[in-house]
Amino acid sequence: MKRILLIVSFFAALFVGWEMLVRAGIWSAVLVPSPLSVGEYLWSALRDGTLVDSSWVTMRRLLAGYVAGIALGLPLGLLTARFRFLRDTLGLVALGLQTLPSVCWVPLALLWFGQTEGAMFFVVVMGTVWSMIIATENGVRNVPPIYARAALTMGSSGIHTWVCVLLPASLPFVVSGMKQGWAFAWRSLMAAEIYVTVLSGFGLGHLLHYGRELNAMEQVIGVMFVIIGIGLLADKALFSPWERFLHRRWGTTA
Repeated sequence: MKRILLIVSFFAALFVGWEMLVRAGIWSAVLVPSPLSVGEYLWSALRDGTLVDSSWVTMRRLLAGYVAGIALGLPLGLLTARFRFLRDTLGLVALGLQTLPSVCWVPLALLWFGQTEGAMFFVVVMGTVWSMIIATENGVRNVPPIYARAALTMGSSGIHTWVCVLLPASLPFVVSGMKQGWAFAWRSLMAAEIYVTVLSGFGLGHLLHYGRELNAMEQVIGVMFVIIGIGLLADKALFSPWERFLHRRWGTTA
């Protein structure tokens, strides 16, 4: 409880100081809107349904591409860890493409898929799959060899050893890759939504783009807060509990 009060007090002081700087004219209200104007925008966007609809559209696109990226990257990571040829080829490609900024995939997606949902899906998958390949490969290669040898003496072999021994033992690395892939997927989708206009739905990236076009900085800052909030909620509700469970399960907690 004391920690929560400390956090609330910190952010309350931050917002009060922000408001005072804007009102005193030290910060321009055009470039840096006051917290009250940001709050008014968020409240009005919630009341008319704009924020809810845009968040739903963005999350639908994000989850579709993210799940596809995991489904593609996990087996490829296992194969890369298993075969040296793939480790020297696909592993090197994955390492190079992971460093590629997410926005670089947008022109390619537009040329291949046009102004469609397929372009959004492609960009999110590309933002997820490479992190999963690298994390899965590193996880399997860092599993102590004694695990595989012990499984072999108990009758396990082939794909059973990989699925039932090596993959569970590498799950802490896999979850870290999923967490990193989630962050890259977010960045990829925001870049795609800013540059790709799809009539089937307007997401949070489109709200950012329109806020910039209209010089509505309270809209830009407000949508940024929403994106940060969704990211923190996903981390606290999904990834953090899973990581704590795996660390307890494998005895790696402090």
